Amino acid sequence: MTTAFSSKRREMTLQDMVNGTLDVLVIGGGITGSGIALDAASRGMDVGLVEMQDYAAGTSSRSTKLVHGGLRYLKQLEVGVVAEVGKERAIVYENGPHVTTPEWMLLPFHKGGTFGKFTTSMGLRVYDFLAGVKRSERRKMLSVSETLSKEPLIKKKDLKGGGYYVEYRTDDARLTIEVLKEAVSKGALAVNYAKVTEFIYEKDIVAGVVITDLLSGRTYEVRARKIVNAAGPWVDTLREMDHSKIGKTLQLTKGIHLVIDQKRFPLRQAIYFDTPDGRMVFAIPRDGKTYVGTTDTVYKADTSHPRMTVADRKYVMDAINYMFPEVQITEKDIESSWAGVRPLIHEEGKDPSEISRKDEIWQSDSGLITIAGGKLTGYRKMAETVVDKVASQLQAEGHSAFPACSTKHMPISGGHVGGSDKFKAFVAEKVEQGIKQGLPRELAAKWTSSYGSNVDRLYEIAAECAAEAAAGPLPLEVLVPLRYAMEEEMTVKPADFFIRRTGALFFNIQWVRTWKQHVVNYMAESLGWSPEQKMSYASELEMYLHDAVVPEDAENLRSSKAREPQKIS
Repeated sequence: MTTAFSSKRREMTLQDMVNGTLDVLVIGGGITGSGIALDAASRGMDVGLVEMQDYAAGTSSRSTKLVHGGLRYLKQLEVGVVAEVGKERAIVYENGPHVTTPEWMLLPFHKGGTFGKFTTSMGLRVYDFLAGVKRSERRKMLSVSETLSKEPLIKKKDLKGGGYYVEYRTDDARLTIEVLKEAVSKGALAVNYAKVTEFIYEKDIVAGVVITDLLSGRTYEVRARKIVNAAGPWVDTLREMDHSKIGKTLQLTKGIHLVIDQKRFPLRQAIYFDTPDGRMVFAIPRDGKTYVGTTDTVYKADTSHPRMTVADRKYVMDAINYMFPEVQITEKDIESSWAGVRPLIHEEGKDPSEISRKDEIWQSDSGLITIAGGKLTGYRKMAETVVDKVASQLQAEGHSAFPACSTKHMPISGGHVGGSDKFKAFVAEKVEQGIKQGLPRELAAKWTSSYGSNVDRLYEIAAECAAEAAAGPLPLEVLVPLRYAMEEEMTVKPADFFIRRTGALFFNIQWVRTWKQHVVNYMAESLGWSPEQKMSYASELEMYLHDAVVPEDAENLRSSKAREPQKIS
C-alpha cells in the first residue's frame, strides 16, 4: 500500500517538492521541525520538510523521554521557562495520550543534599503554581516512612523525606513521528535521508535549496518563499553555509542513559535524585526495564553519532549505587544505553548543566530563519512563534493572510481518541476488538496503547498478512508493526524500525537480536534493495547494537592506562 507517508513514496515526495514553490521549507525532522510543519500545514501553507537522517534521529530520540516542566530550572530562577513548558505538558498529553502519560515522580531529600524539606516543599509549590498543575496532580510531601514505602531501594542513611509530584513520561521518537504524520495528513511533504547541501539565492535573499537524496544520490532543487533552519545540533552548520554564523552560537552538550533489567534493578517508582556533585538524575521504570540518566558534558565530537564513554557509564553507575546502595550495579548489568546531544545556546562562563534551555529565533540578512535551543516539552509553542513570524512576513510580501495557530487543541496522529480522559476506555474497546479478530490480549493491548487511534490500520494489516505470518519467519508481533512502519511512517532502514519506530534497541535489545536478520531480509525484498544496500543497512544496525553496549573508549582501556574520568558538571 502506497500512502502519502510510505517509504515507497519517498522519491515521489521529493519530486512533488520540486514542482512549484513552497510557502515554507523546514530543514530538520526532529520535534521542533515536525511541530513547525504541523502548525504551518494546519494553517493552509504549502509545507515541505527535509531531514538528513531519519526523523527524530538526532536529539529527539535521545532524551530522558519526559515531557516535563523543568523543575530544576527554578534553581536557576528560569521562572518564564518553568511557567511556559509546565503548561505545555498538559497540552502535549491531551493531544497525544498514546505517547505521553502522567507519572508520579519521587524526589527524596537527604541530610546535606541539594534539596531539603523546606526548599523541596516551596519549590514544588511554586512549580505547581507556575505550571498550572491541576488539583489532582499537585505536589505532596512525604515522611521518611512514606518515602520508603514508595521506593524501598532508596538510600536510607540520612533520609529526611520526599516530595511527590507529577511528570509526564513519553516516547520521544514516536511523539515526533506522530506530530509529523499529522502534518503529512494535512498536506505537508516530508522526506528523510534528504540533506540540504546548498542554498539558492535570488538578489541575496535565500529562495531555495539544493537537496541530495542520501539513498539514491540524486539532487533536487526546491524553491520556497521562507526557509526555516530547525536542524538542532546542525543549525550552526547551516548558518555557516548561509554565511550568517555571527553573534550567538550553539554549545553542544552530551547526555547518556543506561538501561538495566528490572530483575536486576527492581525500581517501583520514578525517582529524581541528586548526586554527590550536585547534579540531578532520573531513574525511571519502563516496560520491564529501569533506565537512568543523564550526564551533561561539553561535546565536540561526531554530532551524528554520539556514544557513551567509560567515564559516562561509570558516572551513572556511581550515581545509581550512591542512591540505591543495595542494588550494586556493575557494567555487566547494562543491557543497553543511548547518548544524545543537546543543542544549547552558548553562554560564556557557564557549566553545561547551567546553560539555559530557552529557545531563540534569529533571522539572517538573507532571510533564513533559525530556531535553536528549547525543550521537547515546548515544541508546540516554539512552532507557533516561528509560524507566526513566517505568516506575517508572507502577508507583508503580498501573499494571502493565514489563520492563527490552532494546534493547542489539535490531536496528533494516533491521538484522535476523544481526549485523554477517554483513552483508557478507548484502549479497552480496541483490545476487545483485537481479541475478536483472533489476536492475543497482550498484543492487542500493546498495539492500542502504542499506536492509539491508528490501531485500526494495524488490525487491517494483521488480517491481510495472517497467512504470511503463519507460514513465514516473522510472527505478527514483528511483521505488522514493520509493515505499518514502512507503509505509514516512511521507514527505510532496519535501524529506523528498531530504534525510532519501536524503541526496541533501547528497551528490548534481545528482541532486536532475535529478529534483525529476518527484518533485514523482509525490508530488502519489499523495498528492492541492492545487495550492497542490504549489506550496508545490516552493518549499520550491527554498529548500533554494538555501541549500545560497548563504550567507545573501552578498547583503549585494555592497552593503556585509563584516563581520568571527565568532570560531569
